[in-house]
Amino acid sequence: MQLYGENIFFICLVAALIPAFILGYFEKPLKPYGMAATVFFVVAAMKDKPQALVYLLGFVLLEYLLARIYLKAMSLEKKPGITYPAVLVLTILPLTLNKILLAVNGTAGILALIGISYMTFKAAQIIIEIHDGLIKELRADEYFYLMLFFPALLSGPIDRSRRFQEDIRRRIPREEYLEMASAGIYKILLGMVYKIAIAAIINLVMDTFGSDHTLSSIAIYYYTYGFYLFFDFAGYSLMAVGTGYLLGVRVPDNFNKPFVSKDIQEFWNRWHITLSHWLRDYVFSRVTMNLMRKRLVKDKLVMASIGLMTNMFLMGCWHGLTSYYIIYGLYHGVLLVLFEIIRKKSKFYKKHKKEKWFTAVSWLVTMHLVLFGFYIFSGRFTEDIAYLL
Repeated sequence: MQLYGENIFFICLVAALIPAFILGYFEKPLKPYGMAATVFFVVAAMKDKPQALVYLLGFVLLEYLLARIYLKAMSLEKKPGITYPAVLVLTILPLTLNKILLAVNGTAGILALIGISYMTFKAAQIIIEIHDGLIKELRADEYFYLMLFFPALLSGPIDRSRRFQEDIRRRIPREEYLEMASAGIYKILLGMVYKIAIAAIINLVMDTFGSDHTLSSIAIYYYTYGFYLFFDFAGYSLMAVGTGYLLGVRVPDNFNKPFVSKDIQEFWNRWHITLSHWLRDYVFSRVTMNLMRKRLVKDKLVMASIGLMTNMFLMGCWHGLTSYYIIYGLYHGVLLVLFEIIRKKSKFYKKHKKEKWFTAVSWLVTMHLVLFGFYIFSGRFTEDIAYLL
């Protein structure tokens, strides 16, 4: 069973959500049922690959043990030592090896785990917040539930452990649950329209008219791929969020009308929100704070530029260690740095940024820059360049 990809999944999903709705309506705890549903869907998704299921559970157990060990170490350490960086490196090591093996061999072997990228972000967030003193206890059942929560297992959104914990521990009043359930059903249906209808139509146009290396074909692909990616990924995300709502978990939204963005910074506040906000909170802010604390860089603009380039380079590597993903990350890093310079230094920008004509031009330029980024991300850019050469 492929999550959000086969008719049998949607039939099972409807059957699973009906008891959840009944429990929510009568204000019963949803956590035990949500955990049982997660076990069912994870096992069903991997019933043809029992070995892979064992590896998946072994991976989550390893991440949990690392968090428990570090939590214990934090209570014993009087001064910051090498424990934190060592545990953090071990936490992200399986994902790192996964990306390296995929780049070198085309397969990740036992590390080819569904959702490993998104689970690693959750695991790393817990280690970072243990270090910050924000997390002082871990419960095994809640840790496994967060990591394997089936609506967001495959491709996110990336939830935060403390927020998730608050949701699953509370009993939701009937009126509030009915509002959540209504919003959840709407999101699931809208997500199905996005992914199954609109994305499929755009994909058909790309395959029919945009698959050659002619200039017209490249142009069609250039103007359609970004929208296909949005409706496909946003459709999945909407269904994941809606399913979470019905299980009593307010899974964070991942998209907020990204194609209305008037600049590249606004775009990244609207596109893949949970990823960009995770990188902002746990990479960018920490890179800039370290630069400031150690006085390695005095200029705030240079400091921000280093943080942005680091952020987006890691984002590209997170997608994969292939040239087009890394170029995609660096490309957006450069765009964000240039916008930061313009925003801080340009008198022309400061004078005209609120005028309608400037807003319209800014939107048009931003959309073409974003679509070019998606063209790079798709792999077609390097492929077309190689073909033309």
